[in-house]
Amino acid sequence: MSIPLPFRKPSARDRARQDWIHERRREARIVVADVVHHSDHLLRLACNVLVQHGETPEEREDARILLVVLDAKSPGRTKHLRSDREGHR
Repeated sequence: MSIPLPFRKPSARDRARQDWIHERRREARIVVADVVHHSDHLLRLACNVLVQHGETPEEREDARILLVVLDAKSPGRTKHLRSDREGHR
C-alpha cells in the first residue's frame, strides 16, 4: 500500500485504491456478519481481506481467529492443499 507522503498530494489513483479497499472491506464485513448463509470458501476470502486490510488490530485478530476455526472445521482441506502444492514443484 502506498503511504501518502507529507510532501505529495494524494493522486486520483491513490484515492481510487483507497475507495476500492474500503468497498472490499465493507463486503467482507457483510459476509462475516452473516456466516450462516455463506460458504466456507467465501468466508475464507472475506477473512483474508480483513486480516490484510482491517481497520483495527481487533478486527484483524478476529478475522485470523475465524480462519483458524474454519481450518479446524475441515482439517483434511489443508492437508490436501499442501500435497497439491508440493506436487506442482
